[in-house]
Amino acid sequence: MKSNKARVIAFYLPQFHPIPENDQWWGKGFTEWTNVGKAKPLFKGHLQPRVPADLGYYDLRMPEVREAQAEMAREAGIEGFCYWHYWFSHDRQLLERPFNEVLASGKPDFPFCLGWANHDWTNKTWDVGHKKVQEQTLMKVIYSEEEYIKHFYDVLPAFRDKRYITVDDKPLFFVFSALGFPDPKAFINLWQNLAKQNGLPGIWFVGLGYSTYDDEINVKSLIGNKLPDHAAENYQKLLDVGYDAINSRGFKRADYMARSWIEKVWRSVAMRLFHYTPVSKIKQKEINKYLYVKEDKWENVYPTLLPNWDRTARSGRKARLYYESTPEVFEQQIKEALRLVEDRPYEHRILILQSWNEWAEGNYVEPDLDYGHGYLDALKRQLH
Repeated sequence: MKSNKARVIAFYLPQFHPIPENDQWWGKGFTEWTNVGKAKPLFKGHLQPRVPADLGYYDLRMPEVREAQAEMAREAGIEGFCYWHYWFSHDRQLLERPFNEVLASGKPDFPFCLGWANHDWTNKTWDVGHKKVQEQTLMKVIYSEEEYIKHFYDVLPAFRDKRYITVDDKPLFFVFSALGFPDPKAFINLWQNLAKQNGLPGIWFVGLGYSTYDDEINVKSLIGNKLPDHAAENYQKLLDVGYDAINSRGFKRADYMARSWIEKVWRSVAMRLFHYTPVSKIKQKEINKYLYVKEDKWENVYPTLLPNWDRTARSGRKARLYYESTPEVFEQQIKEALRLVEDRPYEHRILILQSWNEWAEGNYVEPDLDYGHGYLDALKRQLH
């Protein structure tokens, strides 16, 4: 059931099926479930491993799984999925099978859009914190006008699908590393022109934007336990190169602001001098206090819903995690996010759910053995 309060679009990870490349790099049959299943608790009360409930350790090659996911999302009030799309070049893609089958089959009859995960893959992608290997690039994104053109025509059939999510009648397209490639403005302009040449009114580009810079986290900010307010500047940079909107991500700032300076200093000293990594854990309630900034009320900024975060399945003790993440805590966050967008026209009243099924990052709303349908029920209560 579509919500009349906000348009919630959920990022969707297509990693849960074996591919030859992962077999070669990580071992036969590897999927994200491999990391999820072997995760171990790092402190008393740490919810690891995460165990899926209704759908089990599913395989996304099965259409029945995809149908069940869509039905649960629809019931919770989620408008559609944003499938992460791994395009490296015209002849190198990864994890494309689930979405290609969704597109070709017409099922599930549930809205979708695409997000270009335009980052290289390295052998550190799933480093659980104990591997001592030299970092190598496994797959590299190729940026060129020729590749942009081929990429556009590859996704054009999706843009034309009746299920594709639009904003102001334009297909919605996310870019993960919004400014992290050569001349994003040229890429955006080229695709806008190609869209119009092919009968579309244009593309609605959304870039992921952070409310602080990594280089703003320094000694000065550490001593004062405060970060400069540069969200407006950060967001404007994306708009200036042609993005129509920003998916704001505030968890880097929130993570920094929620931790004491003593913890930050101790963790840094322990890692550098003693080669010991203390577990960095923060209560989800504390993260929620700092997750949003005033610029997230801009009509062209789409705030993030972050139900939970625990990347220890991938990175072990090196990961930061948010604990005591419960459906009740998430529900309070949803209420705040809805207030940020409530005064906008419905078409632009968009919230981005991070994520539907990032299990190895402890970042999902699918049912598990700890909370059942709790996160989905929280969404349903607030969106209907």
